[in-house]
Amino acid sequence: MALFERILCAVDFDGNSITALRMAKRIAQREEGTLWVVHVVPPVDPLVISAPLLSRRKEDEARAELARLAREELPAVQHQTMLLFGQPADEIVNAAGETKADLIVLATHGRRGVAHMILGSVAEKVVREANCPVLTVRIGPDGSAA
Repeated sequence: MALFERILCAVDFDGNSITALRMAKRIAQREEGTLWVVHVVPPVDPLVISAPLLSRRKEDEARAELARLAREELPAVQHQTMLLFGQPADEIVNAAGETKADLIVLATHGRRGVAHMILGSVAEKVVREANCPVLTVRIGPDGSAA
């Protein structure tokens, strides 16, 4: 019996999250499991005049990028993509529950100090609130997973 049959990987399309996706893909292949690739589109400030247009453009771009990732990175892996809307940490935790994920894989940017206090940490909140193990991936200075 595989330890991680249902793997959820959250991506935001930057280099760190692509590295996390590749790690999740290797785990899914080794475990012969299913990989859910999740991207969360955060809410647009409703006070912005062009909010509906901006939201639609973000959604279209995210759908296209998820399709590209699936096509280029996951042809040999059983996978599904999910585009969600809301607060990233909350949506990732909810998606893990809905998919009955055995493992969540996501990148962390490793911010410290004031940047961490201001920007918060999606990874930190997911680790605190998830009901399954969470593997966080951070890119080191040499470009490898740290």
